Amino acid sequence: MLSHTPMDDPSSFETLDNIMTAGFGSAGDYISLVILLSLITISALVSGSEAAFFSLSPTDKEVLRNDPSKKSDFVNKLLDKPQELLATILITNNFVNVAIVILSSSIMHGVLESSGLSTTAVFLLEFVVITLTLLLLGEVVPKIYANKRSLAFAQMMGRSLYYANNVPPISWIRSGLVSGTGFIHKRMRRGKVNLSTDELEHALALTKEDHTTDNDHKILEGIVKFGTTEVRQIMRPRLDVHALESSHTYNEVIEIILDCGHSRLPVYEDSFDNIVGVLFIKDLLPFLNSKEQVDWTSLMRKPFFVTENRKIDDLLKDFQEKKVHIALVVDEYGGTSGIVTLEDVLEEIVGDITDEFDEDELAYTKIDDATYLFEGKTALVDFYKVMEIQEDDLEIDTQSTETIGGLVVEVAGRILRNNEHVTIGRVKLIVESSDKKRIKMVKAIKLEQEEES
Repeated sequence: MLSHTPMDDPSSFETLDNIMTAGFGSAGDYISLVILLSLITISALVSGSEAAFFSLSPTDKEVLRNDPSKKSDFVNKLLDKPQELLATILITNNFVNVAIVILSSSIMHGVLESSGLSTTAVFLLEFVVITLTLLLLGEVVPKIYANKRSLAFAQMMGRSLYYANNVPPISWIRSGLVSGTGFIHKRMRRGKVNLSTDELEHALALTKEDHTTDNDHKILEGIVKFGTTEVRQIMRPRLDVHALESSHTYNEVIEIILDCGHSRLPVYEDSFDNIVGVLFIKDLLPFLNSKEQVDWTSLMRKPFFVTENRKIDDLLKDFQEKKVHIALVVDEYGGTSGIVTLEDVLEEIVGDITDEFDEDELAYTKIDDATYLFEGKTALVDFYKVMEIQEDDLEIDTQSTETIGGLVVEVAGRILRNNEHVTIGRVKLIVESSDKKRIKMVKAIKLEQEEES
């Protein structure tokens, strides 16, 4: 008994022959083919337009704005309303693609109906051919080409898309689509997600790149923390404030001004807790050559008071609205804690601001890699930076104090004498100098590094 392969089966050759010889039986089939090729061309041009218009560089847009030609004018008008442009492209492309699917399916069905293939095979063949044709010729190839020649392609399609944008029914559908998108956008904005400061700081740390300078990164960190920083953290304490007493003579005032070099000085009566005004040094300029006694107190400006716990972003708004550069900080009992200036606020973002009259002060002394010497009034923020530690490393709550000296007093419960010390977390703080009122010098030692050495 002889066996035979499928190729020996006459029916197989007949089916293959039917597919190969299937063709167009009338002039209508050729017209349909021409229309199909035209639709594929339109789909390619419209898809390429999407890539071209939305990949124009700032330089390309500048060239278009300076080009007086009509084709550039059409492109500029479309770019002025990008949402309408995108809606027109998508609507046109979808209409054309639907027409391509319907027409190509009809043509292929007519070609394959006499091939002898099953209905399922015909459907799969149509699906594969039509899908690959739309993807390659209608999407991928034109978008790659248009992306490389975006300016020329946009100028070529500008006039056509401009007219399509204003022709019904595309213009009607486009208007409804843009209006609906605007409504959805407004609804989504109401439910926008609020990120915490910690989440923003974490995101900033993750996005730090090698080419980003430390200064740039510090500015970004300052912006993130700006809304959570309180006045007490940046103010100048009252012990470091130069002030005038209302009973001072004009000559005494001039001496104090020359000694401190500040442009604005608070004025008090009897006690610094009773601030009565602020003297702007520029107001004294007309009286510099005066030989008579000047009533300088009449030149005082009204003081502006803020509380210690006010956020500095709100303080910045106050400075802008009231057009002042200095504020007196008061505590919960109404006493004066210190002063804060516009420069102090801005330094939280951009870092230290110095001018030709500022003197560089030695904020700390490095004894070795583990030991540093600080002034008692050094801010804890600066202390953390120098010691390269975090607030959590101290293992205590430091919200109620801002300086190293204040931290030692808070932990010990009293003002320590010379050579007395406290251990906070992995840091040992030794008092080097103190008096009955405050701690003046503190030696800080990193315990881990000390043990290793």
